[in-house]
Amino acid sequence: MTVLRLAPHEVKAVNTAIASENKIHDDAVARRFGFAGGLVPGVEVYAYMTHMPVEIFGRDWLERGYGECRFTKPVYDGHSVSVTAISSGGTSLDIEVRSDGFVCASGKAYLPPAESPPSLISIARNSPPPNRPPADERSLAPGTAFGILPFLLTADYAAEYLREIQETHRLYAREQLCHPGIILRLCNWALAQNVVLGPWIHTGSQVQNFSAAQIGDELSVAAHVVQNYERKGHRLVDLDVIAVSNGQRPIARILHTAIYRPRQIEETR
Repeated sequence: MTVLRLAPHEVKAVNTAIASENKIHDDAVARRFGFAGGLVPGVEVYAYMTHMPVEIFGRDWLERGYGECRFTKPVYDGHSVSVTAISSGGTSLDIEVRSDGFVCASGKAYLPPAESPPSLISIARNSPPPNRPPADERSLAPGTAFGILPFLLTADYAAEYLREIQETHRLYAREQLCHPGIILRLCNWALAQNVVLGPWIHTGSQVQNFSAAQIGDELSVAAHVVQNYERKGHRLVDLDVIAVSNGQRPIARILHTAIYRPRQIEETR
């Protein structure tokens, strides 16, 4: 088997969510939770990681590739990040994100056999409620369906995102494509637009791509809660999210996991 080590993808991390409702990205709040400062969003760390499969597999990965990410250490604003990948036989990638001497995230990516996208006919697509309930075991009960406000991907938004994550691959601008990090943002919105959260943390995702979204597409999601559970004192939620373009074309299916109530909050109750 041929093992290939790709040249590292180096970026300087940017906390794109300083003004977010999620105060885990705020320096003062994050320090109260034991971190050194506000966390760079996991969706952006995933975006750094996706440079590698696109470098190897090109547009094919955006249209039928699989990727996963698991976040184990925080990445901080302004700190150097190095993304490395090892390719086994040219068919799969093992990816790591390092910053401040730690492995902060790991994952894999590959091209599986082409799959038929899920049918949208029987999938509930709800709008966010006018008054969001608090995030708890009832509002995030398994089977609960969520949607987001439809989001029009403009050229300005797409270009600004590429600048924020320092994406150097020319494919996106050349072919007017949506970056996969934006698709993962939709999963965060599926939570944030439907329940009121305190500081919360995205811990990982598993992504199956079906189609490449493009500038000018209206993006939405059909999501439902798979699990709501406790682990090491944290309360977590798993969302099954189907990202949709123009109301009819599935873009990706994502299993999105987040700590919606960290144990630090439980300990102060």
